[in-house]
Amino acid sequence: MTMAEGAASSVDLKSLVRTIPDFPKLGIAFRDITTLLADRDGFRGLLDQMVDVARPLDVDLVVGIEARGFILGAAVAAELGTGFVPVRKPGKLPGPTVSVDYVLEYGSDRLEMHEGQIRPNARVLLVDDLIATGGTALAAAQLLREQGAHTTLALFAIDLPDLGGTATLKRQGIPVHSIITFDGH
Repeated sequence: MTMAEGAASSVDLKSLVRTIPDFPKLGIAFRDITTLLADRDGFRGLLDQMVDVARPLDVDLVVGIEARGFILGAAVAAELGTGFVPVRKPGKLPGPTVSVDYVLEYGSDRLEMHEGQIRPNARVLLVDDLIATGGTALAAAQLLREQGAHTTLALFAIDLPDLGGTATLKRQGIPVHSIITFDGH
């Protein structure tokens, strides 16, 4: 083990996540991962743990959900030696896309990816920074399923289990793993 690896493995990742009260609305404790990403040892430690979980799965691709899922997903894909595919909000991709609409707490939204980027039967690792209610992750998994891919694992840096997202994905047969857990919302 190198000195950098030892330093990264000893970092308390949870302590590097900033909590912002009453954002985006009153009563919400927003878990801001950007402070963890800005910490060299914290970011390395998080990536090491995510890669350790993902490596035995032998996935074909990593798919990251906009926007912080791009940061984590692309880094994990590079470590695994796989390709990376972004799942984006509408109107952000320049070529022909496939999409799925989904319901949120406050309305609805849409996710898109480039048409033909996922081959049928691909084993996919789905990555995002945080799972709360699970709506966005479930929609991304549905989009992948509609393309014939199999979500081998949904991997998150942070889980807010009180909001039920992990349970929702598991009820749909999607395996889930998170590195850090915070109680509450």
